[in-house]
Amino acid sequence: MKRLLSVVAVLVFAGFALRLSAQQTPSAATQENTVQQPADTQSQQRTAQSFEGKITKSGDKLVLQDKATQASYQLDDQEKAKQYEGKNVTVVATMDANTNTLHVVNITPSESR
Repeated sequence: MKRLLSVVAVLVFAGFALRLSAQQTPSAATQENTVQQPADTQSQQRTAQSFEGKITKSGDKLVLQDKATQASYQLDDQEKAKQYEGKNVTVVATMDANTNTLHVVNITPSESR
């Protein structure tokens, strides 16, 4: 009986050790693309995404007209977007789905036309 309990204990321990060794830590690339949101969003972390499209005017605001989905996204950083008005760009941002707003991390000119 003791032998059976010892074997079961060893198997449980081995399973636990395998689970621990299988866990992965986030890569450096994943950590670089994570942006801390203000406290009003309960300090949740969101991952920045890339959006490609054209910066256009909608009323008195600049928006990103997404190339793939044809959706328009409001841009929270109008000053950063201003220099790219009418141009194709890649916007790295986190998206607030409730307001359809992109919280801009970076805007760069796009190679696509």
